[in-house]
Amino acid sequence: MWESRVFRAVPPSKPRADVTQTERNKSQLDEEEQREKRAKPEIASLGPGEREGSETMKSSIIHRHPLSILLVVLALVVLAVFGYFVWLVHFHPYESTDDAFVDARSFSVAAKVSGYIADVPVSDNKHLDMGSVIAKIDPRDYQIALDQAIGQIGVARAAVSSANAQIAAAGAAIDEARAQQASSAAALQYAKDENERQQELVKSGAGSEQAAQQAASTLRQGQASYAQSQAGVTSAVKNQASAEAQKASAIASLQQAEAQAEAARQNLDYTTITAAQPGRVVKLSGSRGQYIQAGQAIAMFVPEEVWVTANFKETQLADMRPGQPVDLTIDAYPDHVLKGKVDSVQPGSGTAFSLLPAENATGNYVKVTQRVPVKIVVDDWPKDIAIGPGMSVVPTVTVRPRS
Repeated sequence: MWESRVFRAVPPSKPRADVTQTERNKSQLDEEEQREKRAKPEIASLGPGEREGSETMKSSIIHRHPLSILLVVLALVVLAVFGYFVWLVHFHPYESTDDAFVDARSFSVAAKVSGYIADVPVSDNKHLDMGSVIAKIDPRDYQIALDQAIGQIGVARAAVSSANAQIAAAGAAIDEARAQQASSAAALQYAKDENERQQELVKSGAGSEQAAQQAASTLRQGQASYAQSQAGVTSAVKNQASAEAQKASAIASLQQAEAQAEAARQNLDYTTITAAQPGRVVKLSGSRGQYIQAGQAIAMFVPEEVWVTANFKETQLADMRPGQPVDLTIDAYPDHVLKGKVDSVQPGSGTAFSLLPAENATGNYVKVTQRVPVKIVVDDWPKDIAIGPGMSVVPTVTVRPRS
């Protein structure tokens, strides 16, 4: 027999109703947050009426997080100001390039005379002071040439002395001839006077014809003697002129012999090849016993005076002036920061002074930013490292004051 059961609804207690209401409120808040998230990416596509709702949501976000938003804005402003000052201090005042290298007036060391190398007292990359010996050529042949030239000087000096003696003898002969001429002139005058007296006596009948003839003969002899004395003076004068010409020739021979001796002495000095200035000898090719010709190079020489040639773009030269400070870093020694200054700016681009300069008037001109060499001198090169031409350098020129 079935039993009938009656189920009576029991009303919920009051705490259970509160829990249910709290869950309902929480779910409503979650639904609002989901609606806000879905509404954010769609704000831009909303109409004027719909944007008012989005602005309301934005204002609600600002109202809920005002301090965080203010801090973010302030951080952005501070970051922008800091970035501006970093650019102004660390980038704006400088011009830099990596197209720079150490430069120097290197030259080849060559012999001025030919011969066998007797000694090479230096080695590769050795530092030399001015006057240091690089190589020596066997000097015996040049010493013999010098001795011969000195002997020729002695011969020429003897010829000059002989010419001086001949000139003195010619002068004495001239004096003697002139004395004879004076004596002949006196005898001639007496013969003239005697002839005139005898002729007067003959005409008056007081003298003899023989005495008159004798006086006339004496007159002719006096005239001949006078003419002979004149010829003697002329000959003595010409002899003196000849002796003076011989002296001039002897002096010229002496000067030629002295020049030959000086050339032989110079050639003898050229057998010792020395350094004309302080620097380093590199690529030494001369060796003892090697025969070299005049003008043949035996080594390269790098002077101590080196500088930096920096090829800046022409757009970087607006504020660059001589005397501006430069910071330099050598690629081989990045830890050594050198100080220097701008010495000069080349008046023209590098291509303008090349072997084959560019011709821009051919009709197919393409504008390219040119590079201009700038000479930079370093205040103090480091002594503990090897620095030479061709080494890469990165110079940074302070072209504007950091104010």
